Amino acid sequence: MKVHMQILIALGLGIKRNWHIFFGIIAGILVGIYLHGHANILISNILTFVGQVFIRLIQMVVIPLVVSAIIIGITSIGDNKQLGKFGTKMILYYGIITTVAVIIGGALALLIKPGLGAAHYITEHTAATVQASVATAMAQQQGNVLNMFLGFIPNNPLHSFAAGDMVPIIVFVVIFAIALARVGDVNRPIVSFFESVFAATMKITDWIMFFAAPGVFALTASAVSSFGIDIFMSISKYLGVLLIGFAIQMFVVYPLFLRFFSKVSAVMLFSAIAEAMMVAFGTASSSATLPLTIACCEKRGISHKISSFVLPLGATLNFDGTALLQTVAVIFLAQAYGVALTPFLLIQIGLLAIIASSTCAGIPGAGLITIALILNGMGLSPEQLVAGFAFLFTIERITDMFRTLLNVTSDAVVTAAIADNENEINYDLLNNPAAYEEIA
Repeated sequence: MKVHMQILIALGLGIKRNWHIFFGIIAGILVGIYLHGHANILISNILTFVGQVFIRLIQMVVIPLVVSAIIIGITSIGDNKQLGKFGTKMILYYGIITTVAVIIGGALALLIKPGLGAAHYITEHTAATVQASVATAMAQQQGNVLNMFLGFIPNNPLHSFAAGDMVPIIVFVVIFAIALARVGDVNRPIVSFFESVFAATMKITDWIMFFAAPGVFALTASAVSSFGIDIFMSISKYLGVLLIGFAIQMFVVYPLFLRFFSKVSAVMLFSAIAEAMMVAFGTASSSATLPLTIACCEKRGISHKISSFVLPLGATLNFDGTALLQTVAVIFLAQAYGVALTPFLLIQIGLLAIIASSTCAGIPGAGLITIALILNGMGLSPEQLVAGFAFLFTIERITDMFRTLLNVTSDAVVTAAIADNENEINYDLLNNPAAYEEIA
């Protein structure tokens, strides 16, 4: 099937599966245009309230989602015999790809400055409050870098959980998860508990995504009613930066990575996993795409031994597309609110984006859920940035589809590279599309 037809099918699948969100965006635009010319304080207040409820619901699941995902991910690889053979290489490869994605996103955002177009929509008082919060947080951290790192280690984990201090929480959870992995089967009750927490949190997130349509509707309508239809001219540069970054990652970084670390042809690999890539684009869920990704890799030359180990962990821990999106989004918000982007702050944003993306669930909307972790490290919360988040959520579904496509593709890229390194790949099958089995 021609590439353009696959893209059209994927777009159609995305609209079919997420019609309520697309409807919410379109309805929000139309209502916002009407309210922009016919101000109604009551309706505006209701829209603002609904939008803030949606943002609060997203914040609500961040900590249980992050904690359970980390514990499940680490304990699943703990003492596995395969880990010593190629697990370290897997983590290294995922780390390289995600770091490059963050650098690309940061460089493009700093060069093109997408947030400046939205700056005049932010009130001076709100911008000043955000600037002061970031300045205070950065002054405290820069005044004594050692104390900043010391602050990453919680002296009271329960206090960190209560205060929502994400970095200390993650440090504690990582140490705790490693310990659980090392104690053997006695960890099963605790691990099972967190598997249940993760499953329940995913279910809650599913429910929140059902509320995404009215939430996105309210945020879009509120933004358009306040700023007018010109908001889309302002957000277009942000979307452009993301699409350029995604294209560089897909068509430059992945082929170069495969060339440097394996003998796998990027063209043949992309052809082999085309179905998974299209479903990832349509569903915006790497978790939902995982069975198809495994099937594509195994039926087209990559051994079950590698695919069954690397791909599930990639769907849990590797989200380079998300890291790129989060980096651009946070810099966009900083530029919109007039926050000075010092080298120290940029490094912090990049590191936190890598951490936040690796704790992200492979479900629609998760990329903007864990962005709260990055903002927390800057001394901010999403509630302070409601107007800025309205911009991001306006096109969130579109960007979600592209970043998921990247996430799934990078999982397959790393899997293919490790399979090549370990001689666990059948090149006669991989390089012969005519022999591919149909994926059910």
